[in-house]
Amino acid sequence: MLFLPTWSFAQSGDTLGKSEPYERVKIAPESVFKMFREDGMKPVNHALTTVEKDKVRNAFAHLPPLHQRILKQHLQSISFMDNMPNTALTSLLESGSGPTMFNITFRAGLLDETISEWATWKENTCFKLEGQGSYKVRVEGGKMDALLYVLLHEATHVVDAVAEVTPYSAEKDSIVTPTPYTKNVWRMVTVPEDPYIDSLLEQTRFRSGKAIPINLAPDVYRKLAKTPFPSLYGMAAWSEDLAELVSVYHMTSKLNQPFHVVVTKDNIEVARFEPMKNALIRQRLDQLSSFYKP
Repeated sequence: MLFLPTWSFAQSGDTLGKSEPYERVKIAPESVFKMFREDGMKPVNHALTTVEKDKVRNAFAHLPPLHQRILKQHLQSISFMDNMPNTALTSLLESGSGPTMFNITFRAGLLDETISEWATWKENTCFKLEGQGSYKVRVEGGKMDALLYVLLHEATHVVDAVAEVTPYSAEKDSIVTPTPYTKNVWRMVTVPEDPYIDSLLEQTRFRSGKAIPINLAPDVYRKLAKTPFPSLYGMAAWSEDLAELVSVYHMTSKLNQPFHVVVTKDNIEVARFEPMKNALIRQRLDQLSSFYKP
């Protein structure tokens, strides 16, 4: 779900205002297909069924008010793809002198998964499972469609880019003036402030790019609970931190769904990470008020 810019031609924003964002289903930009082909994949456009179209419409209907307003003006298109290597991709499109426009491309398999199923799969990509069979990690995220969570996350990238909730930084190693959201939490786009840098967490996949043995999972989540980050993925960069916090907060506080990570050993719970019970995270929730103004 990384926010990666891609360039393509887009229609003017004026022609989009007449349609609802969930109706803007189109084939992904050629630049997205090219990116995946260059990685050795064979991406294929996925045509939505009637049932799948209903799931897309339902997901958009559950977004926060600010998301709905900004997507109305800045979402050029949404796309679904089979044989896609990642979950979703938000792409910045070339829109000339018009408003900034985006495409969001989703892996079509999401349409058949619940949030718990998808989030459990994703969380397990952080760990090496071989030879560590007594440990298991699962995410309890409820039975709503995985598409809803992923759309919420990706749409938050669009909102962030338009509203600049996190600072714009062309260079990931540059220090820029913080926004209220990043102040005292992030020093640079991918570098947390010193109190939240931990040697074990720095080894995790979204910090190092490598999976770690699953027997370290209990310590990983105990360490994560001492930071203001809502998930391991939220530690990747300040944009992912925002997208994850909005997503977890909205699912739990607005849609009354569960969201926590459970680690078991021999089927006995040995660690639990519940982001919405974390005092450091709860201190940041006031920063999300703008997403809910009518």
